Amino acid sequence: MKWSPHGDRCPYADEMILSVVFDVGETLLDDSREFGAWADWIGVPRHTFSAVLGAVTAAGRDSSEAFAYFRPGFDLHLERRRREDAGVGESIEECDLYADVRPALSALREAGLWIGVAGNQTPRAAELLRKLNLPVDLIATSGEWGVAKPDPAFFRRVIEMAPGGSAEIVYVGDHRDNDILPARAAGLRTAAIRRGPWGHLWASDPALIEAADRRINSLSELPALLSQDRRMA
Repeated sequence: MKWSPHGDRCPYADEMILSVVFDVGETLLDDSREFGAWADWIGVPRHTFSAVLGAVTAAGRDSSEAFAYFRPGFDLHLERRRREDAGVGESIEECDLYADVRPALSALREAGLWIGVAGNQTPRAAELLRKLNLPVDLIATSGEWGVAKPDPAFFRRVIEMAPGGSAEIVYVGDHRDNDILPARAAGLRTAAIRRGPWGHLWASDPALIEAADRRINSLSELPALLSQDRRMA
């Protein structure tokens, strides 16, 4: 089966999809509420914080560097603890899920696929995600693993957690540099979702187009696409 749009260059011929693993922020979760909470915490207008965050990201830098523009020497880990102590810590609720998440995950599981979640989040975020009782087989975060995207070691952990070899696993994400490019480099199949700031920023980027086996606008597109690909295997 040739799941990639790259024709004869596709390295995945005759490999069947067994697992689908999802990024978290802006793939499953709308991060608006959490980014707003950070803006409130550091005392800047939400629009200002979002604009600087976008500029940092567009420059190819880690999004955490945005905080230093408002507070030089900002310690993200320390401030996370301070937020928790103040009673305004990290929060993930049903309202933060994109509307297509539960239906798509359920449909993929019903199709016989193993479903995982693995993103750059804290151990606390993993606890909160598990409390949502999503229709998935396993949830893990970089905070629990001690390694974060785009480190190749993160994607080795993804391959270890999910059934099948790398070419039998699809990684779904919105971020060119943290999700699609390193997942493809690790031998995973990739699906780039166009939503959230990063998904829209890089939607037409040549590197993303080259590395993404599928480009989607909604998770609701995945069950039919993967079902079709499995039938062709």
